[in-house]
Amino acid sequence: MKHFAALLGKEERAVFFSPIAYALIAVFLLLMGYTFTSVLFLNKLASLSHIFFQMSALFLLMVPIITMRLVAEERKSGTLEVLLTAPVREIEVVLAKFVASMTLIAAMLALSASYPVVLALYGNPDWGPVYSGYLGLILFAGALLAIGLLISSLTSNQIVAAVISLGLFFLSWMIDSVGYLLPDPFDTASVSLSLLAHLSPFALGSVFLSDVGFFLSVMLVGLFLSVRALARR
Repeated sequence: MKHFAALLGKEERAVFFSPIAYALIAVFLLLMGYTFTSVLFLNKLASLSHIFFQMSALFLLMVPIITMRLVAEERKSGTLEVLLTAPVREIEVVLAKFVASMTLIAAMLALSASYPVVLALYGNPDWGPVYSGYLGLILFAGALLAIGLLISSLTSNQIVAAVISLGLFFLSWMIDSVGYLLPDPFDTASVSLSLLAHLSPFALGSVFLSDVGFFLSVMLVGLFLSVRALARR
């Protein structure tokens, strides 16, 4: 536990001492603030459903930037080998990087908590979709981070890691629209793999155990394979 705490502190400093983190937060708040203002004051909609879908689309673009350097940078610089020769386990390294990245995502979502507060001042929102929407975004971002961390563990090139992660994210985002064109049972299988299909119920106020289980499964598989990738270094 002491080793994990030290690793987590190292990764937190690496994330929040980097200007990239603050650039991502600034861009996230700027774009989401514009969208929120448009939805609330121009369209007169006291709902955050549109906001949640826009946040998820931004995460598709931002998470590859967060994860591309997590392992690839250390592998290229040679510091990964030094780190893994220390008395730490691969799973501790992977979890520390994952939790530190989740902290950045949580900071973005926490700063966006002003949106439901403003919504309550100007309207009478249904709080169920607000709570479920934020839960869905946390699970969604966790799944993306686990996949991105896995890709970063397999290469020493940050750009390659970012491009592959971005491609996989958009493929898993759009696969349901392609799935409807496929014959049974491929249509059902492709839709069941869609990130958007599993996120949509959360944004609309519904929480299903199957959707929670899907995101948790993606996270666990991604982290497990990341550990195995480090173990086979």
